[in-house]
Amino acid sequence: MRVRPILILGIDVISENPKKFAVVSWFNGRLERKGEFTLYRLIRFIQSKRPEMVAVDSVTELGEDLRKFLRALPSGTKLVQVTGRPGEQRSLQSLAKEHGIRAGDRFDPYEEARLSALLASRGVGYEVLAFEDEVIIKVTRGRSHGKGGWSQDRYRKRVHNLVRDKVREIEDRLRRADIPFDLETEERDYGLARGEFRVYAAREELAGLIRPARGGDVEVKIQPVERAELGFAPLKGEEAIRERRSIIVGIDPGITVGIAAIDLNGRIVALHSQRNMPIGEVFRFISEVGHPVIVATDVSPAPGFVEKIARSFKANLFVPRESLRVQDKNELLRDLGITVEDDHQRDALAAAYKAYLRLKPKLEHVDARLREAGLTKKSDEVKALVIQGYNLGEAMQKVALRERPRAEEKPEEVMRQGPDVEQYLRRIRELERRIEFLERENQELKGIIREQRKTIGRLERKLVDYDEEIRRKILRERELEAKVKRIEMLERELREAKSVIERLSRDLVQVKRMNVVEIRGSAVPLKVMEVLSWRELERIERDIGIRRGDILFVVNPAGAGKAIAEELVEKGILALITEKPVPEPVAEVLREAHVPFFTSEELDVKRVDEFAVVERETLERAIDGLLEKWRLEDEEREVERMLRLVEEYRLERKKELKRKAEEEGHRKV
Repeated sequence: MRVRPILILGIDVISENPKKFAVVSWFNGRLERKGEFTLYRLIRFIQSKRPEMVAVDSVTELGEDLRKFLRALPSGTKLVQVTGRPGEQRSLQSLAKEHGIRAGDRFDPYEEARLSALLASRGVGYEVLAFEDEVIIKVTRGRSHGKGGWSQDRYRKRVHNLVRDKVREIEDRLRRADIPFDLETEERDYGLARGEFRVYAAREELAGLIRPARGGDVEVKIQPVERAELGFAPLKGEEAIRERRSIIVGIDPGITVGIAAIDLNGRIVALHSQRNMPIGEVFRFISEVGHPVIVATDVSPAPGFVEKIARSFKANLFVPRESLRVQDKNELLRDLGITVEDDHQRDALAAAYKAYLRLKPKLEHVDARLREAGLTKKSDEVKALVIQGYNLGEAMQKVALRERPRAEEKPEEVMRQGPDVEQYLRRIRELERRIEFLERENQELKGIIREQRKTIGRLERKLVDYDEEIRRKILRERELEAKVKRIEMLERELREAKSVIERLSRDLVQVKRMNVVEIRGSAVPLKVMEVLSWRELERIERDIGIRRGDILFVVNPAGAGKAIAEELVEKGILALITEKPVPEPVAEVLREAHVPFFTSEELDVKRVDEFAVVERETLERAIDGLLEKWRLEDEEREVERMLRLVEEYRLERKKELKRKAEEEGHRKV
């Protein structure tokens, strides 16, 4: 019984600019209109609810945002095009009618979203596939080593050792989970500068097994491999499986992938090589050629890429006892009398043909038996079954049973011919020979197993000795590393302590000088503010208070405005001293209120931490001078204003007299 998904979202476009979607949810058979969503809000909603499916009548409605939308879908959520794959799409209304669903207004986006959700809940539609069943895992250092001497070299070596340990950890986890992969590493400082895994599994298979990591000494990035073109897979496996010929496939993995296919008679049927070919494209290419019964490689042990393909096709994996040499590959190609375009095609073809040569005696024996039994037309099917592990008699019987319905179409003819005893006798003799052959093969294999067990025991003893040596080496390295870290920490603490001592010594000298000046009564203490802001003003009022006649010292007045300047004037401060020039609005308010303001350079302010003083004589002289300057400027402005008023009065009087003279002249006329 098919388990219905818990939550399905049906969506349809309401408007294009800005793009908005109508959203309807299907939850355990209950429909609910969720409302109108922008693309950003829709993605956030999907990520929070994590539905089983997001159903749409056509993915083209997402336009240029389709790839972005697919990348944002949470793990386990499918995007479904309910109207079918491209080129074979049907209307929502016809599909609804076929499945007994009442359809409403076809121009209503919410109605279209409702139909999409209902059809998806019944398993109608095609899942949109954006990613290959392939993941890239990159392990690198997390932060720059920087420049430096011996300490930086030790740190760099430590990070490279951590990268190596993380690569080994991921490798061990993948092997324990029986997930095929290929690994490329870059060695550095007896460790690894980087490691890159090409894992032949979907991202979901790695959930809880490998986790990304950022911010530390080692970073782990997990990147699914996107398909060059979107794929479409039916929600129900309703597509009929076509009968395809059986083939032997050789694969040379790498940056450029080489593929070679030969049939079970040793004839070449396909040769191909392509740079950066994802595993999904390899599957599709092989499937178009035929059905592989053997997937072969030219190296030992087999790469994870080749293991993944063999497992996916449920084919036998052929691995040579030792990696094929270039000389052996060239000799195989000379025997075939064929030239190839590159080394990748050569390696793939050599692997496939080597596998064929290993099976050739068995396949020729099968051909001979089939000629005797009159089943030569079904040679490929019988050979494929034999390769899969069936004995010849069982394979012939399976093929004969497949043909039985055709024989049953003519029962009268069969009855007239009578039973074919000779066929059964041949079968018995064949089975007896097969039993003898298997018994001999069994004895040989037992001998091989005994030898292999001896070899394994010897290698295990060597491995134990090697592990013990490595363990001692690691313990020495860790002990040395701990001592180096301790030394680095103590050196850092010593540098910091020296810096603090130097700063405190300077401050102490300055404080002594300030105390002497203050005792003599020739210094004025200042109230220090780091910035000229409301929060800082509240702090200093809370801690020490601000009284009329105080002098404030502000380290950084940038960003202050008229309001806070007016507040200072209201509080009645005597003067304002800053390290940097005050902003123009503050200067205008202080100038208008005749509150002097200076920079620390003008008054030679002495400051230590939260304390600052200025010489009384210097301060009073500066204040008197500035106030006198402002008084003169105010008098000048007042004189200018009076002169301007007199001039304006004179001009107005002149205009008035002229107007009266004109009126007098008009009366005389």
